Amino acid sequence: MDLQIDEFYKDAAAGMLLLYQAFPRKIALYVEDLIGREEPDEFGLPSKRHQSCLGALLWLAEEGYLRYDSTIGYDALDQAVLSEKGFLRLSRGLPHALPAGDNPPPPAVRRVQATLAWQLREALSLHNSEKVARLTRLLFESALNPARDTV
Repeated sequence: MDLQIDEFYKDAAAGMLLLYQAFPRKIALYVEDLIGREEPDEFGLPSKRHQSCLGALLWLAEEGYLRYDSTIGYDALDQAVLSEKGFLRLSRGLPHALPAGDNPPPPAVRRVQATLAWQLREALSLHNSEKVARLTRLLFESALNPARDTV
């Protein structure tokens, strides 16, 4: 099992969601806000887990999901904001994301709860790593299907 890949999915999702909640404002995106406090090693360097999380954020920027002005040491991305690509992918609706029922919520609630952002937030809060991985992979899919999009 590749634990670092599961951590990557979780870090990428959590970072993107923090930016989504702040959108369109620019914020300092701190690694510690995503993974908690990690003690540096005996040489004062960030832990491997900390470096991996920062690496995930930098990868997201390199791939065009977010923008930032600079890094704050190994601690954060300064003035980070979602790119258009990141925003559109998080705000798109997922087909069949909501269960059918006798008493459906109002359309505005359904629209919000069907978004990838909402579904990722729910999966993270439930600590459902399989769902987080599946939904994060959807975030990275390049082909958006506007015909199935509810946004």
